[in-house]
Amino acid sequence: MRLWHENLIKKLPRQQLLGQHRECCALRGKGWGKPHATVNYVFQYSPYKLYQYHQHVIEEMLNRGYQPDLIWTNPCYRGQSLPPCVNLEVVPLSSPIYPEHDQRYLNECLANLKAKGIYL
Repeated sequence: MRLWHENLIKKLPRQQLLGQHRECCALRGKGWGKPHATVNYVFQYSPYKLYQYHQHVIEEMLNRGYQPDLIWTNPCYRGQSLPPCVNLEVVPLSSPIYPEHDQRYLNECLANLKAKGIYL
């Protein structure tokens, strides 16, 4: 599990971009609050931040001609097996969305991709 640095979304190869969409869907659904070392920071913020991040992923998918289910553009949607969220704390869009997505994290993500043979 990993949320790629948001500056990499537009550069990710197909497999990583589609994987990022699946990861966001999982985290917005039953994965919310389940500990995992590389994404624990996400749970410190309103789920709305994850929605904002996910929208960047969906936007890039649409730009490339992919057809994600647009139901995920609803900030309260949590997947087919969970009811929509209630009382979602809407937060302003920040840049970066997650403060953890700093230069150190960008370098870490690039090294992770390089280890997979992906050079951006």
